[in-house]
Amino acid sequence: MTETTTSSAGPAVATSPAGSPPTETPTAGPAPAPGRGWRSALRTWSPLLVLLVFAVLPYSTVSVPGIFDGPLNAPGTLQLLAICLVFGGLAAGYDLLFGRTGMLSFGHALYFAAGVYGTDILITKAGLPLWQAALLTLTGGTTLAALLGAVALRTAGIAFAMVTLAFAQVGAILVAQDFWGLTGGEEGLPLDVSGLPTMLVGVANTVNLYWLALAYLAVVVLVVHRVAGSPTGRVLAGLRDDERRIGVLGLDPYRFKLVAFTLSGGMAVGGGVIYCLLVGGASPHVTSSELTLSLLVMVVLGGPGTRWGPVLGGMLYMYLDHRLTAFGASSAVDSLPGVLSGPLSQPLFVLGTVFILAVYFFPGGLAGLAGRLGPLRAAARRRPS
Repeated sequence: MTETTTSSAGPAVATSPAGSPPTETPTAGPAPAPGRGWRSALRTWSPLLVLLVFAVLPYSTVSVPGIFDGPLNAPGTLQLLAICLVFGGLAAGYDLLFGRTGMLSFGHALYFAAGVYGTDILITKAGLPLWQAALLTLTGGTTLAALLGAVALRTAGIAFAMVTLAFAQVGAILVAQDFWGLTGGEEGLPLDVSGLPTMLVGVANTVNLYWLALAYLAVVVLVVHRVAGSPTGRVLAGLRDDERRIGVLGLDPYRFKLVAFTLSGGMAVGGGVIYCLLVGGASPHVTSSELTLSLLVMVVLGGPGTRWGPVLGGMLYMYLDHRLTAFGASSAVDSLPGVLSGPLSQPLFVLGTVFILAVYFFPGGLAGLAGRLGPLRAAARRRPS
């Protein structure tokens, strides 16, 4: 028969009368912290939950006064949300280049413009169906990104930024000069909707374009997250922190940077294809360097190198850009004194002010907001009532 003795300094020990060695009775480990399980589950499933909410949003008739002009399922609201989704994906793709690899490109708008104009030209001028035009545009635009990246990446730092800017300016000049009569010059090129599927034509089918934009955002986020979590993503992070260390390890930094540049450019081309369908054509403003600067602002506003920051920054920036234009032309602004109505009527002034305040008070971007507010909430809980 086995006896069990208990010591206040340790676990229960079983002893045998035959003098066999004592054995410890296994004891349970520390209990998990309360609430940690559901928090982990929420963190895991929250992206799918958010995706589901956005997917069913067009079925909602809820009105949000002051935020949107009509109910959530109104065509105007859905188009605005779709544009925000496209630029959320565009900012996430640019963050793969800037926030996760540490390369500052001033010519990223070139690949977005390649997607917009390539789709429009192949449908309107060449008469190709949408799926062929989209496939050729995506292939050609990604190839263009690879070729120009192979040249630009022979430089580094400010020289790299200037080379990418020079390539983008060449593209803007070709568009403005109506290269071979394909781009429409300063007037742009309207999209011939007769070559599009019926489900993507007309105000009543805006919801289908919205779902298409949502699918684009989901694909970009998935690709960026898979790359960031892969061995290639860890090398890219090493390039951002210290490129010489990657070279010492026997890896070729040039090849990894070219992969990031090409992939980021390809995702920008895909965003251009969706944007062309949303706005019904192409206009020269998509080739401007201001668009690349806007992408940089979106990433910094959301938080570079973070999981959801660039997406939030891109969506918020485009929402403010569209809504502040209407706000600046409203009667409420006109009724203010001139010293206020003048600046408030300029969307770029308001956006610049918001950006400066966000960078000053939240240097980590929107993604770091929860971390900065956490200590304040904890201090509030400890404060005696």
